Amino acid sequence: MRRRAAAIAVCVMAPLVGGCAPTGREERAAFIAPPAMEHTLEQSGSGRSSAGATHELAPPSWPTHEWWRQFKSAELDGLIATALGENQNLKKSIDRLKQADAITQIEGSKLLPFVGSEMGMQQYRIPSHGVVASYNPAIAGFEKTVGYINPMSMYYEFDFWGKNRAALDAALGEQAAEEAELAETRLVLTTAIARAYFRGLAAARQLELAREMVRLRREALSIAETRFKTGLDIEDASAAARIELENAIKREAGAAALLALQQDLAARLSGQGPDAGRGLFAAGAATIASAPPVPKSLPVELLIHRPDLAAAMHRAAAAAQRIHHAKAEFMPSVDIAVTTGLQASQHSTHIDKLGTYLFRASAFNYLVQPGFHLPLFEGGQLSGRLEERRSEYDEAIDGYNETLLEAAQQVADSLTNVKETRAVAEAQARAVAAARAKLDLARVRWNNGLKDRREIIANDHDALQEAYFERAFEADYLSARVDLVQALGGGYEQGPDPRDIRVAPEDDGLSPYVNFIESLGGG
Repeated sequence: MRRRAAAIAVCVMAPLVGGCAPTGREERAAFIAPPAMEHTLEQSGSGRSSAGATHELAPPSWPTHEWWRQFKSAELDGLIATALGENQNLKKSIDRLKQADAITQIEGSKLLPFVGSEMGMQQYRIPSHGVVASYNPAIAGFEKTVGYINPMSMYYEFDFWGKNRAALDAALGEQAAEEAELAETRLVLTTAIARAYFRGLAAARQLELAREMVRLRREALSIAETRFKTGLDIEDASAAARIELENAIKREAGAAALLALQQDLAARLSGQGPDAGRGLFAAGAATIASAPPVPKSLPVELLIHRPDLAAAMHRAAAAAQRIHHAKAEFMPSVDIAVTTGLQASQHSTHIDKLGTYLFRASAFNYLVQPGFHLPLFEGGQLSGRLEERRSEYDEAIDGYNETLLEAAQQVADSLTNVKETRAVAEAQARAVAAARAKLDLARVRWNNGLKDRREIIANDHDALQEAYFERAFEADYLSARVDLVQALGGGYEQGPDPRDIRVAPEDDGLSPYVNFIESLGGG
């Protein structure tokens, strides 16, 4: 029987003791080293100017805060200005930042004494057969009225282990992360508007070219039908001209649909209804800017210039502070409560005398109540909370590492895309120039009577088609420029300096004590 009872006791106590076993003995997640990008930067040709640029710009190594102004478009400036004031997603980010600021105030209040005042009255009856009446039967059934005025009541917890300070630092870290998230939302919004604007502007110019091509195809069809009716040509030429006209009409419809899509997108991103986008892209020309030179130490400086990286770093720092807070909960806490004021009581039948007694010097009372609290065993609650905080920290570090790798990859991809789209745009510009030269030669021959109108129409259409493609390639290059601006942080400069980063949650001096307490079954 004794052996059976011992076995039962072991089965009951094993989960409880196991729940308080020391946690966090494994190594915590660590920041990875910034990836090397020297060869990527060398191959990007990021410092070269575009030979076919309409307006050469000299942007700094990193984008400026209002980077979109380098494109010299009043229409784009107006769209972004409206979006920064009206976009609902940006407003939600601002609301989250206000919430984080309020939480910081709440956590900061725990470092200060709580002071208040109170006054009131109590009416109670002493039970006839209660404990008090058993000692003094004479007051059994008495009704008493109590009045009190406490002009000062104070409570303060001494933060010996930095628990409350860690909670405040964690809240400050979350607030800083929300500020960086707001900058990231702003960056995503402005770059999305810029891309929509450049795509829409290209679609508007393509639509004009498509309409001109439809006009030429109609003229070509008219000439073919006239030649067929007069017996100068066969009907196949008319059928071919009709097919080319229908293809031109389809191209015009596609350009119009793309323009409407970009108009709606620009209006929605700027926080307005669809009608607000119908008048966009009416005038102006996109500026083909050169890519900015990129610093050699790009991966390290990304932390300062990328809001998403800064947010990830601040969240990791906040998670480290929450680990310290969870450790401090294992330690004893000391607090003090002080209350001082006036108090008087009177038999309810003489309640009119209560004020007379309440405002006498003899009514003065005070209470000083120091407290000492030591958690001995809480069924594994403290250990579980500490392990949860440690897991959150590991997740935050891994999230930062992932964001760093993604940031470096985005910069590399953007640099490559800028180089490639610039080369394509320049090649297409040369193709347009060649097509126009060919058209000029055809006009010379036509003026000299060597060719008829059909050659002029064909060469004019080819020149318009090359210009149509050029608009799309220019939009691709401008969008690639915007992608590079986003990859480089869009003018954000509030990130932490990599040299100042020191996040070591297990190096705070409390770990040995916590491990010892857990080894004894505490927590």
